Amino acid sequence: MDVNLEAELNGPQLEAVRNIEGPLLIIAGAGSGKTRVITCRIARMLRLGIPQHAILALTFTNKAAREMEGRIRELSGKKLQSLTVSTFHAFGVKLLRAEIEALGYRNNFSIYDETDRAELIRESLRECRMGSDGVNIYGLGQLFSGVKTGRYLWRDAPAMAGSDPAAYERVYGEYQHSLKVFNALDFDDLLVLPIELFETFPEILDKYRRRYRYIMVDEFQDTSVIQYRLLRLLALGTKAALGRESGGEGPEAGAPNVCVVGDDDQSIYSWRGANYQNLLMFERDFPGAKEIKLEQNYRSTTTILEAANGVIAHNTRRKEKTLWSGNSGGRPVELFFPHNESGEGDFIAGKIREHMMREGRLCGDFGVLLRTNAMIRPLEEAFLEANIPYRVSGGQSFFQRKEIKDVLAYLRVIANHNDDVNLLRIINTPRRGIGKTTVQILADFARQNKTFLWDAMERLCRLSGEGSSPLPQKTRAELDSFMTLVEIFRDRMLGERKNLAEKVRRLVDQVNYWSYLVAEFSKQEKIARWRFANIEYLIRSIEHWEKDEDNLDTGLYAWLNRVSLITRDDGNDEAGRGKVNLMTIHAAKGLEFPVVFIAGAEEGIIPHTKSLEDTSLNGSEEEEETGAAAGPVLPAALEEERRLFYVAITRARDKLYITSCRQRRRLQDTVDCAPSPFLAEIPPHLVETTEEGGVVQDAAEAETFFARMKEQFR
Repeated sequence: MDVNLEAELNGPQLEAVRNIEGPLLIIAGAGSGKTRVITCRIARMLRLGIPQHAILALTFTNKAAREMEGRIRELSGKKLQSLTVSTFHAFGVKLLRAEIEALGYRNNFSIYDETDRAELIRESLRECRMGSDGVNIYGLGQLFSGVKTGRYLWRDAPAMAGSDPAAYERVYGEYQHSLKVFNALDFDDLLVLPIELFETFPEILDKYRRRYRYIMVDEFQDTSVIQYRLLRLLALGTKAALGRESGGEGPEAGAPNVCVVGDDDQSIYSWRGANYQNLLMFERDFPGAKEIKLEQNYRSTTTILEAANGVIAHNTRRKEKTLWSGNSGGRPVELFFPHNESGEGDFIAGKIREHMMREGRLCGDFGVLLRTNAMIRPLEEAFLEANIPYRVSGGQSFFQRKEIKDVLAYLRVIANHNDDVNLLRIINTPRRGIGKTTVQILADFARQNKTFLWDAMERLCRLSGEGSSPLPQKTRAELDSFMTLVEIFRDRMLGERKNLAEKVRRLVDQVNYWSYLVAEFSKQEKIARWRFANIEYLIRSIEHWEKDEDNLDTGLYAWLNRVSLITRDDGNDEAGRGKVNLMTIHAAKGLEFPVVFIAGAEEGIIPHTKSLEDTSLNGSEEEEETGAAAGPVLPAALEEERRLFYVAITRARDKLYITSCRQRRRLQDTVDCAPSPFLAEIPPHLVETTEEGGVVQDAAEAETFFARMKEQFR
């Protein structure tokens, strides 16, 4: 195997694979082949006779764990029957299934997801005689998580919607009590309880320390404080770990075999507890650890790497490294400054089609990266207009938002009465007194008579008298009113294929969707307005489509078919080769694309205004998109935003585009935008700037442009 390694790995990679004994820190830059190093290292350990059960490899996603295990199996040629390759949380589950009875739980515990947790929080509020109206349940869950994982104490917890966080301490106690009564764990417990086990029962810790004599952690820069604490206990034991926390003596005799692989320049998850300083903690807790840097990038051109290096060099809290590539040269980074997000979408869609025609690129070769979910909508519309299939990752597609799905459901039922799925979605949306009992009666009737729900409604509503119909008169009246509404708009929309957008607007008014939103978000009018603004955007997009001279058919069927064809989920296209990848930058980490577009490189977006506040208690996705007042700029947060931009740049292999709008819509307003200050950190000789209208500036003009930008942001 060593011969193959020498042929396949570069010098630092080979050194990392061969260093098995003792603590090892591998600083793996973007695209430097760290996954290959990890898998080759474990395969070599198995070849040397180290038992599978003695190896523990921890990573951050189930997908990464599966891929890692598959590559190890392929390299080693062994059946992996007792090798542990898993996420931190999956490892916690495995350990707790075996040992949790020591803490007074039964080993058949349930694991609560976000929905379960939110419901239990509401129940805990009621038990404490505190109403849940107006309480940010998501924010309260984040508060509980922060306290449970030790990110802060109650007295230091950030205020929540103007409330004293200590007011919720009693609710937290009730929440914890209820979890144990229900023999349930939340996601944080999967890490907190193993630590409690280890610290309370040293004999249990000793058993696992003796078993896992070789530990590896991937994406180490993304570990949280509590994950690092778990790792440290497994590697050093209780005495050494506690000694380090209190400034006492170092680790026990015999350096542990712990290897961590990470890149502080790619630490972008502090909002969910990640602590990039764990790299420094590792050096402190494991003195004498060997450090190996992987700096050769196998992904990107020299131009892209120089651009990335130029940006990240402005961070002060980092380990020095310089990525380099054997792919010398490369096309310049192209900056485009459109007038607004509509022009931005048109530019990106146009460039994608240009690359496809000139270079034979597939849709899956393109990654379009965004800072926030709020930016997805106009790009989706541009792709729809250009007939470019796409998939949304790490954010919610505009067409998957509830309010948009509701409107689309109305239109689909108008077009096809026999669409049972969409009929069920809108039969009581907005609320019209048609409950679960009525729906069950309709479903039973349709099943017994082998017909559709619409036909069941018609036939049951025609039955006269209380005795002849299973539905009460009031319910029949509501159903009849609903069917009349659908029929009226069917005649309007299918009778004359003009002014579809205006007819959709009348439909939304007729069902009184705005009042429905106000009732649903009685304490959060901003969210109600934001959701209704999404509907208005949908209607404007229909107007735009209708005005396109190339559209020979502007009827309802044509528009619905257009939406369905472009946004359908093709289960056979798992690799995304047939769709443009539209995603947040966070979701793009670990991925790469031949051509990358970074959209919205504007001040206030990247770096994001809200991220520069104290975000220990983030709001919901909707609150993020509706905006928030700016707070004081924190240097640590600014450096994380720069790391996020660096991650975005290093996703590109061959060509990178960056767009920065001069104006952008924020809710109902249009605001002027300034370019992101990070753009001025890209070396000017690497950049080609394009103004709207196709005017390209050369390197000298770019130098002058960036000089003005630097002066602006100084």
